Amino acid sequence: MQTRIEEKPSTTKRMIVMILAVLGLIAVIAGIKVLSIMRMMAASKPPPPAVVSTAKAAYQDWQPELRAVGTLRAVRGADLALDVAGLVTRVNVKSGDEVRGGQLLLQLRDSEDIALLHQLEAAAALAEVTFARAKEQLAVQVISKADYDQAAADLKAKQAAVAQQQVNVAKKQLRAPFAGRAGIVTINPGAYLSSGTVIVTLQQLDPIYVDFHLPQKDLAELRTGQKVALRLDAFPDRTFEGTLSAISPKVDSDTRNVQVEAKVPNPDRVLTPGMFANVSVDAGAKQRYLTLPQTAVVYNPYGETVFVVIPKREADRRQAAAAAAADDPPREQQPKKPGKGPQLAPDALVVQQAFVTSGPRRGDQVAILKGLEEGVEVVTSGQIKLKSGSPIRIDNSVQPANSPNPTPQEH
Repeated sequence: MQTRIEEKPSTTKRMIVMILAVLGLIAVIAGIKVLSIMRMMAASKPPPPAVVSTAKAAYQDWQPELRAVGTLRAVRGADLALDVAGLVTRVNVKSGDEVRGGQLLLQLRDSEDIALLHQLEAAAALAEVTFARAKEQLAVQVISKADYDQAAADLKAKQAAVAQQQVNVAKKQLRAPFAGRAGIVTINPGAYLSSGTVIVTLQQLDPIYVDFHLPQKDLAELRTGQKVALRLDAFPDRTFEGTLSAISPKVDSDTRNVQVEAKVPNPDRVLTPGMFANVSVDAGAKQRYLTLPQTAVVYNPYGETVFVVIPKREADRRQAAAAAAADDPPREQQPKKPGKGPQLAPDALVVQQAFVTSGPRRGDQVAILKGLEEGVEVVTSGQIKLKSGSPIRIDNSVQPANSPNPTPQEH
């Protein structure tokens, strides 16, 4: 009797079949996914044009200036005090009063001094009568010359005592040494003051000085009488004009700066000593520069650039001219491949990057020395995503700062 033996596939063959099946399934899934992604890419719209703001390069007259930060100082100013101690009996000044030169501001108790002054004045009057009598007697030779000299010396001594006591009486009075505005008064009648105690500050405010420093390299451009303009944070809408009044004859050996003084009229007394001010000094004749906002210039390691706004047809013409200048006929003869998505119209606006050379700066503005012509429109904000040929949409509803004399803005 014969036994039938059934042959079964080996384990290796089964493993190979399973691996091939899994790889086939993965390939089908990957193909479906790639096809889906390609369809999505084909259906997606191109990104919209970048929104930018623009400005046109224009010529402006620039007045060369030397800028610094200065401190206001009164023409005359002093902290008033008495050199004697005493009890306050009267205060004749209020905080912020405008006082005259010589005006009595404060009085100490001086009754004892006045009484002594009257006593000395009486003695001096008696000595004067005695001297007059001695003079008459000497004329008729009734008394000796020695007696006459004694009477004259006694009169001078008594008059000197009166003068000294008058000084002592005056020391009990505080008078304004010059006209000006009084500061805050905190002394009241009945208070006892020690000698040297500051009673009130007095400042003459019209005109007022401003002290500032400039580098020694600017000395050749400084002259007394030059126009000076002051701008202060306290008065952002006002400019105070004055003249340069003095230049220090010595340069600071530590900072290599020179101290400069300017005088500014202050008829309404709004400027007060101690305030900081931004000072600008006119230096030289006016110059004419092609001007742009500083935000229009992009500073790169390889140079300074701006993005010029031009129509699409102009960009294509420039590109063709650049290719012809580069003498690259094979590339020119190659047919252009149509780009994906809708093509830009010839009148559509694009940007072209251009190298420029910048010059002096004034506030928010910068002078362009080379690379641009007057009337060229350039991008002033929104350059971060731009490159040559990028389409743009102009929105000038909000413009970057473009002031020659900017002031701090608080919101």
